[in-house]
Amino acid sequence: MNFLDVKTDYAFKKVFGTEENKPLLIEFLNSMIDFKYNAKIKDLTIADPYNIPMLKGMKDTFVDVKATLDNDTKVIIEMQVLNNEGFEKRVLYNAAKNYSIQLNKAEDYTLLNPVIALSIVDFVMFKDSKKVVTNFKLLEKNEFIDYSDDIELIFVELPKFKKELEELKSIQDQWIYFIKNAGSLEVVPKKLDTSIKQALQTVNEANLSKDELEIQHKRKDFIAVQRLSVLKAQKDGFKQGIKEGIEKGIEKGIEKGIEKGIEKGIEKGIERGIEKGREDERKQLIINAYRNGMPTNLIGNFVGMEEEEIINLLRNVENL
Repeated sequence: MNFLDVKTDYAFKKVFGTEENKPLLIEFLNSMIDFKYNAKIKDLTIADPYNIPMLKGMKDTFVDVKATLDNDTKVIIEMQVLNNEGFEKRVLYNAAKNYSIQLNKAEDYTLLNPVIALSIVDFVMFKDSKKVVTNFKLLEKNEFIDYSDDIELIFVELPKFKKELEELKSIQDQWIYFIKNAGSLEVVPKKLDTSIKQALQTVNEANLSKDELEIQHKRKDFIAVQRLSVLKAQKDGFKQGIKEGIEKGIEKGIEKGIEKGIEKGIEKGIERGIEKGREDERKQLIINAYRNGMPTNLIGNFVGMEEEEIINLLRNVENL
């Protein structure tokens, strides 16, 4: 028995972004979000419901599901597989945008409803913390007085989740285990909650058509290529940075004196070399993403550049 990798856009939206699986989304959100006054979701509507035919044209490496709760709170659920530059700012921007667009001109601010951005990421964001689930909201920084709960950011860092099946203690543990490990399971574990067993059946390859499986495999291949592109760009950039840093450091060191000049020159040279390496890394990532079919506007969002800059950069690349 094989299951889809839920960390891909196709499988994630198949589980959490369809009307028929709305009860699964309710169970998932109830386990992941600490609602005020111990409230639980009774019902919700899915904004922008998942549309399978649209998937063939998708070129991004994240997936976005929007839900509206029965008290009009907006929830943005996102699965992000690559740590693209500016990701943290994009999460905050999306939350703020979804908060602000609720009002038309001259409408009262009291009509604004809370927005919760729940991001499940397949990389480590907060290296100084061991927490798997991290919550952020507006607080006074010295006495931690609540300013507002209207915008809340929640991050689930999958690499930090190390629990095995027998170590799962809560329904939240089970959902995180499901998202991280579904693609490697061979059977439906008896220990899991009924809702998660149902979710596994949703991504059971035996229940999918050839077209659905082909879409999933293409998405996995695309993500794998992007991961390798990032690693290669980092490796090449680091090597080039060190090489240029040493060369410029030695050159500048000779100019200012053997002993003091080399010490200062190498320091400055390595800094410039590393900076150059990072630029080369980003350039290579842009080229690889474009070769793999990613639109220039999405590339710009990922690397923090204007689309026009992306286009000008690509024009100067030979054999593209």
